[in-house]
Amino acid sequence: MKKEFDPDAYGIIGLGRFGLSLAMELTKAGKHVIVLEIEAEKLDAVKDQIENIYPVKAITTDVLNESGISHCQTAIVCIGKDIESNILVTMSLLELGIPRVIAKATSPNHGKVLERIGAEAVFPEVEMGSRLARSLVSTGTLDFLELCEDFSIANISITSVFANQTVADINLRKRYHLNIIVVVRNEKAISEIVPELMLLENDVLVVGGTNEAIKRFEKANED
Repeated sequence: MKKEFDPDAYGIIGLGRFGLSLAMELTKAGKHVIVLEIEAEKLDAVKDQIENIYPVKAITTDVLNESGISHCQTAIVCIGKDIESNILVTMSLLELGIPRVIAKATSPNHGKVLERIGAEAVFPEVEMGSRLARSLVSTGTLDFLELCEDFSIANISITSVFANQTVADINLRKRYHLNIIVVVRNEKAISEIVPELMLLENDVLVVGGTNEAIKRFEKANED
């Protein structure tokens, strides 16, 4: 019997900044989200907002099956610190036959390994600045990854409209329903997004949200 996958179900392994942004926005978009996290304390802040979150001792094939992630159309590995675990979990997801596996990498070499084993759309945070800087040829959206029909990750270059304002001043979450995943400045990634962080012209914001929200912010950001 052919295994069936739910096109509206998304498995997220690891609840760091990247994983949290994905989980929150996909939930808002009405998608079925399943989250696995080894560090149980990370789940406390979102346990009332995301229905299917599971603290686990290890990410095994049995856990992936029991949680329901093995039937998700898409699974995203957001583990960043432990490269070995990142790769092993990615391999487990691929072996389960999940149609779309997206994995986060921490370096170009790590990214190459993930791509070689079959993962898609790797996001290497450490080297993200260099990659984006090379592709930066004009203002506006530089890269765009649609994870589902109405949720995407976009890289948007800040113009003079929002330059010299803090993260709190711009308040993307409240005004545009977007989450800032990372800020890239001078080829370096700033992953600690605090309210007082000042945004400068030509900073690149990596944001997650609905396609409509991204379009609204792009329009407001037009110089």
